[in-house]
Amino acid sequence: MKYLEIKLSITPFEPWKEIYTSIMADAGCDSFMDGDSDNELLCYIPEKDYNKDAIDDILQKPEFPEVTIAYEVREMEDKDWNAAWEADYEPVMIDGRCNIRAPFHKPVSEAEFDIVIEPKMSFGTAHHATTAQMVSYLLDTDVAGKDVLDMGSGTAVLAILASLKNARKVTAIDIDEWAYRNGIENAHHNNCHNVEVLLGDAALLGNDRYDIILANINRNILLQDIPTYAKCMNDNAALFLSGFYEEDLPAIRYCCATNGLKYEDHKSLNKWVAARFLKV
Repeated sequence: MKYLEIKLSITPFEPWKEIYTSIMADAGCDSFMDGDSDNELLCYIPEKDYNKDAIDDILQKPEFPEVTIAYEVREMEDKDWNAAWEADYEPVMIDGRCNIRAPFHKPVSEAEFDIVIEPKMSFGTAHHATTAQMVSYLLDTDVAGKDVLDMGSGTAVLAILASLKNARKVTAIDIDEWAYRNGIENAHHNNCHNVEVLLGDAALLGNDRYDIILANINRNILLQDIPTYAKCMNDNAALFLSGFYEEDLPAIRYCCATNGLKYEDHKSLNKWVAARFLKV
């Protein structure tokens, strides 16, 4: 498959690297690397998926006035890009307890939890600060015998960890069809037979009730869906939220408070936040 490289020069680089990684993924890019310069992000897109007008519109008219973007596009030589990406892909160890790796990595015997994720050149493998912090929260949470919901599940890594920690039943929901299929694949890889992966959004929740809800999405979707989450929580249930920045935490806390959810604490890494709330 022939690929194009879109080289972005982003000023300032943080936290805009992560934001533009997400934006360019939505535009069709399926793999990313840091460039040679400190402010460069390399985005790779199959030539058949490249829409010049759409990319120009995104990058020439940025919706964020506080960031400056320069970019150039070039053709790449034909090669097995997935194999090349896998060669640079590294496993992730969270809190010395949970190792998250691809099938082509060797297991880590000393890890309490060894999770196999088929990354498919995408997100949800705990390399991102939001996923890592949610994994950290889940490691310290008693989920045995509880019903768990993983919203915006991506690779379903959080759902899988909940299952391995002896949750009674785990539901993973994502609006993206690739994530849905990948979540099913990864649950199978890890022999998590009590994980049900669904394609859709919070509208699927209906009258279901959960003891733990994990939602690693983004600020706007969280603010929209927190009332739905609150209605689906059993008494004393916990809600873990991530996918937003430190400056967004007051709005998240206010929304939770108005829906009967008590703020407990939060974690912060590279300006990304994960927060815990309880239904009281």
